[in-house]
Amino acid sequence: MTKISIEALAREQLKAARHAGARRAADTVFGGHEKVLRQTVVGLLDGAKIGERVNLDEATIYVLEGRVQLWVGENCWEARPGSLLILPKERHQLIAIEDSALLITVAKLPAVTGDSSSSPETLPAPESPLAEPTERPLSSPVTSTEPATS
Repeated sequence: MTKISIEALAREQLKAARHAGARRAADTVFGGHEKVLRQTVVGLLDGAKIGERVNLDEATIYVLEGRVQLWVGENCWEARPGSLLILPKERHQLIAIEDSALLITVAKLPAVTGDSSSSPETLPAPESPLAEPTERPLSSPVTSTEPATS
């Protein structure tokens, strides 16, 4: 049994981000590439981004401190401490709108195969829990020409 203070790690990662050129820092606290589950504490300074990406695995972001925006196409959801973002399986990016600490959890999905192939092409078609704002939204989406408001 290992006990880890996520709050202490969040403070450490925010401090490390202040000294990093990319204005962000991260520490994997559980799992990794060789495991199914990976949990990472990330510190992002105001304006820092986790750039556009497509995630084929199950993933969430729990906001420990600060405020962030999750952009999916033209839609934006703002999250505050205590918010849990369920990441879509489509192109998205995250932007800190103030110094923020996050717990990112990723569970790798097994490859879906019909012919024992495990290549990414055999994964099921992406679905997005955020594509329909009626599915438990954090806030109403706004267009990219309007900033998300508190």
